[in-house]
Formats: sequence, structure tokens, C-alpha cells
Amino acid sequence: MEAAVTVAAESYEYDVYGRMKYHPDFHFNHGKKFTESDLEYLCKYYDSDHAQSIAFALGKTEHVIKQKVCDLRKSGRFDYYKNLNKHW
Repeated sequence: MEAAVTVAAESYEYDVYGRMKYHPDFHFNHGKKFTESDLEYLCKYYDSDHAQSIAFALGKTEHVIKQKVCDLRKSGRFDYYKNLNKHW
């Protein structure tokens, strides 16, 4: 006798720019502050990887990732975290 497997169809929502909206399975750090390790990872790989990949790795939405990079660049801290070499 075989066990029946039921798979629930997940529905993911996207904004007008094609970015995934908040989903608890993927955005596990939603609403939490960025750690120093998160900021270093973000700045070190942002120019060479897609924002979507970084968002999944850090558990944040893509919009939050892009906004944080913008804030870090405006404040002059982007290069600091990019060259920190403490965690990554």
C-alpha cells in the first residue's frame, strides 16, 4: 500500500517590479535588524550577485536589500562593510 502525498499549491505574490513580496518561508529575518555579518555579506557580494539571491540568503525581501544598499552608500559605510573581512 502506498502512502498518499498531498502537496499544497503555494501562491507567491510579486510587486510590479517582479520582486517577491514578503513570504514567511523565505523571509525568516523580516523585521529583524541587520547583523554585522549580514551587512558584510550584503556589501561584499552585492556587485557580483543578484539582489534576489542575497535576499534569500539573508532572509529579507529584495526591496529591503536594495534600500539598505542605498542607505549604506549614502552614509559612506558600504565600502567599510565590503572590506571588513571579519565574517566573510
